[in-house]
Amino acid sequence: MSGTGGRRVGWWIAGAVALAGAAAAVDPDGLRKYLRLRVEVRRMQEENARLTSDNAALAREVRALRHDPAALERAAREELRFVRPGERVYWLGGAGGGAP
Repeated sequence: MSGTGGRRVGWWIAGAVALAGAAAAVDPDGLRKYLRLRVEVRRMQEENARLTSDNAALAREVRALRHDPAALERAAREELRFVRPGERVYWLGGAGGGAP
């Protein structure tokens, strides 16, 4: 009986191969398109993971700015270049270019 079951599986495999061959004959670019789309899906999944991480970091920053005065002061000093009375600021160059 095991011989009959093995033959049946063999026919299923042969049928699947024949079907794949027929599909390739109908659309010869199908495999290339599939591989290209698979790479695109992987790239999009990586981008989604990066954006999810960025969103989480931004959400943490929003919470901190709403509830932590020190975080609000830090943001104002960094982004708006605020200086406390009596402080001296020395610009040593860098990404910003010139002085404010």
